[in-house]
Amino acid sequence: MTAPQRLTDRKRLAIIDAAIAEFRASGFEATSMDKIAATAAVSKRTVYNHFPSKDELFSAILMRLWESSTACTAPCYRGDAPLRGQLLALMGQKMQMLTDANFLDLARVAIAETIHSPERAQAMVAKLGDKDSGVANWIRAAQQDGKLKPAELQFASYLLQGPLKTFAFWPQVTLGQPGLDAATQQQVIEAAVDMFLAYFAV
Repeated sequence: MTAPQRLTDRKRLAIIDAAIAEFRASGFEATSMDKIAATAAVSKRTVYNHFPSKDELFSAILMRLWESSTACTAPCYRGDAPLRGQLLALMGQKMQMLTDANFLDLARVAIAETIHSPERAQAMVAKLGDKDSGVANWIRAAQQDGKLKPAELQFASYLLQGPLKTFAFWPQVTLGQPGLDAATQQQVIEAAVDMFLAYFAV
């Protein structure tokens, strides 16, 4: 019983991978289910057995993006540890996700199609936006502990993460620029954390 299930799962993953590649190469509208089936090396019927429509395939891609953004659990706030060290670890984890090649591929497909057809991805993209909750939870805990000034959580979270996305995500996704080297990544992380603490630390 388990072997057929594993084969089914492998075929489903192959279809999603093929759809990502084809959507990136040709766009959503120009990509056919026949082409996805050929790229995945499965029959068209198999594709439709897993995904009755291209919209459902696209939703699966967005779901994978969402799952990859939540794969790492944000470290919990510790009242007995320095804020800077905790934030460096938290933003290091965030940087690792933002610079992951698979995550960037998924993001390119999702963003391109969302711009083209906002209604298709609106709910899932909103769900993706909620996944910065780990950072917000850390900030809330630090505020409650009296270590950070009171501030609206989304505002504070965006200020903390904004530099990472500015340097290590948007140029790569929208302009095809190369990823940052390790030293520059660390420089961006430290600058983001230090600016955040300069403004919010008590």
